[in-house]
Amino acid sequence: MIEARHLRVLRAVSATGSFSAAGRELGCTQPAVSQQMKALEASVGTPLLIRTGREMRLTQAGEALTRHAAGIIAGLTAAEEEVAAIAGLRAGRVRLVSFPSGSSTLVPTALAALRAAHPGTRVSLEEAEPPRSVEMLREGDCDVTLAFRYEGAATAAGSAGAEEWDDLVVRPLLTDRLVGLVPEGHRLARAGTVAIGDLADEPWIAGCPRCRAQLVEVCESAGFTPRIDFATDDYPAVVGLVGAGLGVAVLPELAIESVRPKGARTVTVEPALRREIVALTLPDLAQVPAVAATLDQLARAAAR
Repeated sequence: MIEARHLRVLRAVSATGSFSAAGRELGCTQPAVSQQMKALEASVGTPLLIRTGREMRLTQAGEALTRHAAGIIAGLTAAEEEVAAIAGLRAGRVRLVSFPSGSSTLVPTALAALRAAHPGTRVSLEEAEPPRSVEMLREGDCDVTLAFRYEGAATAAGSAGAEEWDDLVVRPLLTDRLVGLVPEGHRLARAGTVAIGDLADEPWIAGCPRCRAQLVEVCESAGFTPRIDFATDDYPAVVGLVGAGLGVAVLPELAIESVRPKGARTVTVEPALRREIVALTLPDLAQVPAVAATLDQLARAAAR
């Protein structure tokens, strides 16, 4: 019989490439990892790993089992949490992943309300941008993820199409407008509304990979390719670079909300640019009370 703990070990070995590295990730010894892998191979009746030099390579059977492991583990987690709730335990655990501007705006309000309503529920927070955050959800490494996609963006440019989330439970939260950011002394700082084409000759500061792809797509549709001098996932760094006069940027209002734009001014950009903010989870996990409560509090925080 295949045990969940053995599947977790297999996933760790697959991800790290060795028993010793998997042991460090799981907090156990290399012999313990080896012993559990032998037990798993005995259960399935076929080799799952082949040693190649210092690394371990999955056999075809190992690849198949690893592919199914995330869904199996997520299903078991959902079953354990739901059974605990049915049994009347006032406890729960939620692993939340969010992109940075969501972490600084939506998440604190939602988690404070969740703790007040359900003090026994524990929530851990990790930061990641989509699409990596969505991959973490599918791989069983989190229970809820905050993600975003740009309105009208092409999937070829690195943005999420509607079909990318078809297998997930999607909880819409809000529509986040993007605004332009220019230095205070810029010729367009007091223009109010700026056409994206008016910034064609400016140096640009770009954000995360998905945001950069969207920026390039929008600029190219306006007839130019932006000259990106700096790229950073850190929104305060983007604001600081613009404030220092090193370029212009387009940022979500959610990002600017938690940053004091010293030395920079915001302007409305035409055509209007927006991104959809959502909370995602797996269908099995959506039935878990602690996960459902987290989704509810994120929606309430967004409504505020």
